[in-house]
Amino acid sequence: MLDHVILGVHHLDESRHFYEHALRPLGVKVIAEEPELIGFGDDSGRPFFWLAVREATHRVHVAFTAPDRAAVDAFHAAALHAGGVDNGPPGLRAHYHENYYAAYAFDADGNNIEAVCQRPV
Repeated sequence: MLDHVILGVHHLDESRHFYEHALRPLGVKVIAEEPELIGFGDDSGRPFFWLAVREATHRVHVAFTAPDRAAVDAFHAAALHAGGVDNGPPGLRAHYHENYYAAYAFDADGNNIEAVCQRPV
């Protein structure tokens, strides 16, 4: 089981803006802040996704669980509105399985961020 993930970013403010908006529909928000480190988490209060000023990661794929398909749709719209680049619109990905509903966006450093709901409608 994973405890947390850290992505290195070039521009913390720009990345924070993207992730704050893109992850809000999934119930993920800023939980912890330091000058060069931002931690995101849920209502548990424990950060599990971090952004750190360091050599930027790129081409990393991180998938966040969405509670329903509407949250996947909202994630994708928010990610694009916050400066993300479309890497796959919301929809079923039946090649994974019949209920795999996901959307994808690249962040400013080229990481592929996904929201996925694997529950039946």
